[in-house]
Amino acid sequence: MKVKKNKTAIRLVQGDITDMETEAIVNAANSRLAHGGGVAGMIVRKGGPTIQEESDIWVKVKGGSVPVGTAAITTAGSLPCRYVIHAVGPRMGEGDEDRKLEQATRSALETAVSHHIRTIAFPAISTGIFGYPMDRCAKIMLATVWDFIAEHDELQEVVFCLYGQEAFDTFAAACKELT
Repeated sequence: MKVKKNKTAIRLVQGDITDMETEAIVNAANSRLAHGGGVAGMIVRKGGPTIQEESDIWVKVKGGSVPVGTAAITTAGSLPCRYVIHAVGPRMGEGDEDRKLEQATRSALETAVSHHIRTIAFPAISTGIFGYPMDRCAKIMLATVWDFIAEHDELQEVVFCLYGQEAFDTFAAACKELT
């Protein structure tokens, strides 16, 4: 599925984000940028130890953790993309989760623009072990991207790379509502 706003295309695909050939992929990260499991673990396993090493430097610079709702950027090791943007999403039950997910999404987009990245792929942030509901995630992330590209024309394409048919269908339904 593909829609366009201004100069930017939003595309939904089902697949493995580590195979994306966009300039950057987004990692659904925890605040310690400890990439042990889920999407984060897969990114480091496929991309190599450089991603974790650079993440560890970010954590030191930030005083021990990267705040929820913000993002850090590393190189991508041996992945087909050039960068990994680590967006720290909320855990369900911590409070103010919707605003934090919106901030994490926007922070990843701002990081991309500040690094002159034109193509970026997102997963469904926080919907794995963090327990965020897929339908809420889809609505918030898509609306955040939609609003961002209304103000910024630097991005050529924003891809949502979704793992599994259910996630894809949920994002497709939310995208239809948005447009």
